[in-house]
Amino acid sequence: MAEASAPMRLVVTGASGRMGRALIKAIAENPATVLHAAIEREGSPAVGQDSGVLAGLPANGVPVTTDALAAFVKAEGVIDFTAPSATVEFSALAAQARLVHVIGTTGMSEKDLALVEAASRHATVIRSGNFSLGVNMLAALVKKTAAALDIAWDIEIIEMHHRMKVDAPSGTALLLGEAAAKGRNVSLSNAAVRARDGHTGAREAGTIGFQALRGGTVIGDHNVIFAGNGERLELRHVAEDRSLFATGALKAALWGRGRNPGQFDMQDVLNLKD
Repeated sequence: MAEASAPMRLVVTGASGRMGRALIKAIAENPATVLHAAIEREGSPAVGQDSGVLAGLPANGVPVTTDALAAFVKAEGVIDFTAPSATVEFSALAAQARLVHVIGTTGMSEKDLALVEAASRHATVIRSGNFSLGVNMLAALVKKTAAALDIAWDIEIIEMHHRMKVDAPSGTALLLGEAAAKGRNVSLSNAAVRARDGHTGAREAGTIGFQALRGGTVIGDHNVIFAGNGERLELRHVAEDRSLFATGALKAALWGRGRNPGQFDMQDVLNLKD
């Protein structure tokens, strides 16, 4: 095991994407971390390029590669904001190498999540729908508010992201929905209403509604509305810079360093759980 004082050796997957580049930059700026490898898919035009230059930094001597297995062998952690199928593959490799696996990938199926759960028997998995410190504080407030207010208060979650986002509702919206459901001690899968169209009838008490908006270059805007009789409470978070997710992901990786295998989230990292 590396000396605790040595920088944590991290692998970034999806290195040429928006989050990948933000992570490479954040790692370079954090003295507690060092970029060990940068991974991209086969056929990516970024393969072979210097990852520092790719992220808008001076050359760092770490070329983008497709060989995740070789990269994971001597790393301590991997930060993964890619696609569900890729994340499942990376989770198996991270388990073999006994790494810290920070997962920010959203849109994962129940089967995908089961495979990640299995990998967490050997890897320290920290998975979250959002690594923003502010969003996770918001989730804690949503849970507490939902627990305090009865079902006469309707809960609606509205989120907006850029036009290129491929999954809906967002992972953050679902994270906030889970917080509301836990506050009410109900299952989100039973309480969630994800779409309304046509003659829907009156709103059913106790449900948690979702609306997903897409357009422009919006990084992330989430609003949780508690609508009561004659009054309304709104809890909101606005992301203005993608670097805040990278900062949170690094905090998670460093928190996971040296911990036993298992599956955790940002509520664990920030010590926000009851």
